[in-house]
Amino acid sequence: MKQHHKLVFSASVAAAMVVGCASVPSSADLDKLTSDIVKTSFRDEGIVKASVLDTDETNRVCSAADVSGRPLDEETAKRIEAINLQTVKAPPGGKYLGDWKEGEKIAQSGRGLTYTDDAKTVNGGNCYNCHQIDQKEISFGTIGPSLYNYGKIRGVTDPASPQARPIVEYTWGKIWNSKAYNACSNMPRAGHMGILNAAQIADVMALLLDPKSPVNQ
Repeated sequence: MKQHHKLVFSASVAAAMVVGCASVPSSADLDKLTSDIVKTSFRDEGIVKASVLDTDETNRVCSAADVSGRPLDEETAKRIEAINLQTVKAPPGGKYLGDWKEGEKIAQSGRGLTYTDDAKTVNGGNCYNCHQIDQKEISFGTIGPSLYNYGKIRGVTDPASPQARPIVEYTWGKIWNSKAYNACSNMPRAGHMGILNAAQIADVMALLLDPKSPVNQ
């Protein structure tokens, strides 16, 4: 991916020189040129549309920070988090927890949203790609922290209790839109971007917080 970015950047500079720029193009000019080149390289394919390349401010400022090698300043980070926090939608009927067994299936599945899938394909969360969740798993990613004993460590013995409410609401918000709590989080904005629906998120919540889930055994 980094090599691809270098090639695109080089193409952008070359294109700017070809059109006869008398001076070094600005960062904004290069960003626009690169965006235009990338967009012309993609087309709609199956259920995946080229519009997935359209970005919001969160994507743009975080990408710029990544390119510069410097994290967002505190003021910008807080502003981006506040914008994303406003997108978090509470579950219908206030039902935060579903079925942990279904949640495990979702966590294990990486299907959905690819051009080889059709619109009827049920999306997975692909959670094990970044996290350890169940201790019995022998293959999992480490981009994100281990979630084994997630509820137990946080003292959630009864998710319906008032004492557990802050953790329950935070966990829901984190899954719905991770950038509400960490502006440039690598975690997908599962609810906000339509990767998982509310019922699926409730099932993943149960996997993490239900005392009967193997996560908390």
